[in-house]
Amino acid sequence: MANLKSLAKDTAIYGLSSIVGRFLNYLLVPLYTHYMPKDSGDYGISTNVYAYTALFLVLLTFGMETTLFRFANDQREKPDTVFSTAMATVAALTVVFLAFLFGFIDGISDSLGYQAHPEYLLMMGVVVALDALQALPFSFLRYQKRALRFASLKMLFIFLNIFLNVLYFVWLGKTSVFYVFFINLLCTAFITFFFIPDLFRIHWHFDGALLRRMFSYSWPILVLGIAGILNQVADKIIFPLVYPDEAEANVQLGVYGSCVKIAMIMAMITQAFRYAYEPIVFAKSRDADKTEYYASAMKYFLIFTLLAFLCVVGWMPVLQYIIGADYREGLGVVPVVMAAEIMMGVYFNLSFWYKLIDKTIYGAWFSLIGCAVLFLVNILLIPRYGYWACAWGGVAGYGTSMVLSYVIGQRKNPIPYPVKDILFYVGMTAVFTALIYTVSPYLPMWAQLVFNTILIMGFLAFVIRKDLPLSSLPVIGKKFRKNK
Repeated sequence: MANLKSLAKDTAIYGLSSIVGRFLNYLLVPLYTHYMPKDSGDYGISTNVYAYTALFLVLLTFGMETTLFRFANDQREKPDTVFSTAMATVAALTVVFLAFLFGFIDGISDSLGYQAHPEYLLMMGVVVALDALQALPFSFLRYQKRALRFASLKMLFIFLNIFLNVLYFVWLGKTSVFYVFFINLLCTAFITFFFIPDLFRIHWHFDGALLRRMFSYSWPILVLGIAGILNQVADKIIFPLVYPDEAEANVQLGVYGSCVKIAMIMAMITQAFRYAYEPIVFAKSRDADKTEYYASAMKYFLIFTLLAFLCVVGWMPVLQYIIGADYREGLGVVPVVMAAEIMMGVYFNLSFWYKLIDKTIYGAWFSLIGCAVLFLVNILLIPRYGYWACAWGGVAGYGTSMVLSYVIGQRKNPIPYPVKDILFYVGMTAVFTALIYTVSPYLPMWAQLVFNTILIMGFLAFVIRKDLPLSSLPVIGKKFRKNK
């Protein structure tokens, strides 16, 4: 129970920076969708370029974030040596990446369709390099359980990013997608300076033998990470390449990219949970009750993500105003994308069985197979169904990886997940979602919100009654027990 409370506390801190940050970044969505009209295709360009940056960030970090936790928690290794060895590796990869990008920018920009604007790729290439160099210091903060410093730096980036966007787009009238990338570069460079004092406190030592062991652990994680990030961004990379109308491709991708922002609450929750959960899992691996802990964590993760799903679906009549009116035609994909994100979160929770027994190759295969399914769905169906194929491709890809990991994991390293309880909550969510979509459209907005909120509160009341009694909660539980 103490570990679960620690997980809840750290998830709240990481979640605050992630959720508040994403919420504030939502303010940029109406800003961009208002100042960058749909027909300009600028938002589609932004969506496409950010998809490439996400992919290259995974390549440059080379799975070293998870590897850092694995080896820093090994009592035979010195954490500073683990960090400095991993950091030197990422720095070397970053230098090679930047040399290649600047040396061959003309050919790269031509092949990606940005021959008129190579500066977009150069700016975001530097952003990726700086993000890669920040990734391990951020991970080391998590290892050291310095959640507040982690969250404060993330929030500083977010506030600075929002301020500069408002300054350029609203006050200065600079509405080109160029300034989206330029502002990101400024903010990322600024945050990098805050890690300099931490780096000076490290006892730097490069260990070649340790690096070889870390590589053997990290390369399957790299493959897993590539496949995982492709599951998230491949649709946005593939879309302009296979959509039959080249001129319309960025326009439709902009519609899809803006609507996906609403669905990203699932990514926020999963990310916050991951930041808190990953260090605890490796530290917990030596405890006798570890399997019960992992099973409970999975159930509560599902409960809260399903509750978030219902909140987004139920309050869609209000949330739709996050994006500009021209972009709202794609709102129907939001529940589908959220379902895919929940599957991704489940897959992440399931992934620890092979990480803890150093069989990360399984994760690589699961992710590659899921990624292949996603690619197949997108390539075959985007020409006919547009961005709807992107949404369902995510469900197909994540669903495949999730099922494979569960089935094989229960054979190799079984964990007693409460499958019946989980399926019950999934079924309840499906029923409530069906009611929202079949009843609400016939009601005025205020009545829609009342009806949908009653369903959400009913779900929450059931959770409290069955799995989360008030007496077990911090602060509230003390008062509840005292009154009782």
